[in-house]
Amino acid sequence: MSHRTEHRTEQRPDHRNQHLINRRGFTQAGGVSLGAMALASLLGQERATASSNENPLAPRPPQFAAKAKNIIYLHMIGAPSQLDLFDAKPTLDQWNGKPCPPEVTAGRDFAFIGKTSTLAASPWKFSQHGESGQTMSELLPHLSGVADDIAIIRSMHTEEINHAPAQMFLHSGFGRGGRPSLGSWVTYGLGSENEDLPAYVVLLSGPPGGAGTSLWSTGFLPSVYQGIQFRSAGDPVLFLSSPDGHSIDDRRRVLDTLGQLNQHHLDSTLDPEITTRIAQYEMAFRMQASVPDLMDISGETAATLQAYGASPGKASFANNCLLARRLVERGVRMIELYDSDWDHHGNLQKRLPAKCQDVDQAMAALVSDLKQRGMLEDTLIVWGSEFGRTPLSQGDPNRDGGVPGRDHHKDAFTVWLAGGGVKGGVTHGVTDDFGMDIVENGVHVHDLNATILHQLGIDHEKLTYRYQGREFRLTDVEGHVVREVLQS
Repeated sequence: MSHRTEHRTEQRPDHRNQHLINRRGFTQAGGVSLGAMALASLLGQERATASSNENPLAPRPPQFAAKAKNIIYLHMIGAPSQLDLFDAKPTLDQWNGKPCPPEVTAGRDFAFIGKTSTLAASPWKFSQHGESGQTMSELLPHLSGVADDIAIIRSMHTEEINHAPAQMFLHSGFGRGGRPSLGSWVTYGLGSENEDLPAYVVLLSGPPGGAGTSLWSTGFLPSVYQGIQFRSAGDPVLFLSSPDGHSIDDRRRVLDTLGQLNQHHLDSTLDPEITTRIAQYEMAFRMQASVPDLMDISGETAATLQAYGASPGKASFANNCLLARRLVERGVRMIELYDSDWDHHGNLQKRLPAKCQDVDQAMAALVSDLKQRGMLEDTLIVWGSEFGRTPLSQGDPNRDGGVPGRDHHKDAFTVWLAGGGVKGGVTHGVTDDFGMDIVENGVHVHDLNATILHQLGIDHEKLTYRYQGREFRLTDVEGHVVREVLQS
């Protein structure tokens, strides 16, 4: 077993790090004391191996049999209202416009509204769909058509009440920056199956969330596991093209020379970031050929483009869903789509239908397309956001036409999963009559992340990285696999 695999799965010191103190290192050290060299050896145990012969993104086997090989994560920035999409509450119809009973909000804080707000029913109808009878809103007619392929978790809860901290918590298990994202943990643990594309790709429709690029950061992991943002216009990746007047042969000669210099520095310092630098320069060179072909969806059939609602050359969530399928076909491990403008504190009746229209057809087409191609069974799709929305009305009667919205709610919200060994057509978790609290089968963010890793063949308690004297993991010291939504 290699050092890197041991580091990921068994959490014990690897005494082969003693090779860091070799004869050449001793002579190069000159007057450096033995104590300083001993310190360097200890610090080396907190670093990834900087072997010149090891590709940090080489594919690695899972810890046990995996159900999924790839993830497509659909993150709706700003938090859609679960009470208007997935969690029907007939009791709210009876209480619509009435003051909320004090005991419902006792001991609870909200981001913007007070505790004396009125209750607000959903203005949209819910109905059952598919053989499973999954309940969904009329705002999602296309997704309703694949109801039997998805598992809905209505009992999610988190620790953070504002967007940026909650986005960080969802992605890294911690409400502040500095920790690795889910995608970085996944690529650190499993590597990549494509040498010509990044292992972790990010696609945006609209601006990023409040946490910005931290959402696909490596934190304290080596930066080779960073998510790479692809763009729909101009260079798909910034600075990917060679400068004007430089041929591909010129580029190759420059990289060869630079690689020799970096390798010499690596041999001297064993700094893992140099390994990252070498790997990324080589990856960028290969991407100059692979990425333009990937991003050109004009070769897809008219039927496929129509199914997604995609248009070549256009920046849209629909195009990104189609690109996600193309990335999975090419072996990209982790693809995350961010779609903006789901933060509806006012004018919910206009803004929520518009956003649903942006995503409904494409995400349903993604499920159907992967299934038809035989790829859904080992591709895990995750849909969700940083938190949910309250059953309380929020809004200024003098703004947004007097149409209210909903405030942030961290104690009860919804995600759905599909493919990758997920049991389709099931609903997990129950909230109370108002949708304010969870009454059955609560699922914490750490539980969701533990479940995602489990489907990839990773024990979330054993995927660790030693940093500043302690072992870190995505799920901190918590997390349970939600087996009720998984195939046996």
